[in-house]
Amino acid sequence: MNYAQAHVTPGGQGRGGPPADPGKIHRRTPMACTFCRGRKLKCDGRGTCGNCERRGIPCVYIPVSEQQK
Repeated sequence: MNYAQAHVTPGGQGRGGPPADPGKIHRRTPMACTFCRGRKLKCDGRGTCGNCERRGIPCVYIPVSEQQK
């Protein structure tokens, strides 16, 4: 078997997941908390994000403009 044949996805749909719901709008979180940013995790942007809530740690948001100073 050659390399190209081993990595062909059935139906040619790329990642193979279900098709995206065309009616659903995905919003990008404007800012991640310091924990999620440091661990490169998806932050949900709530007052206390889900990742920090699960770990029981304080959820702190620092605006990007203040970080660069």
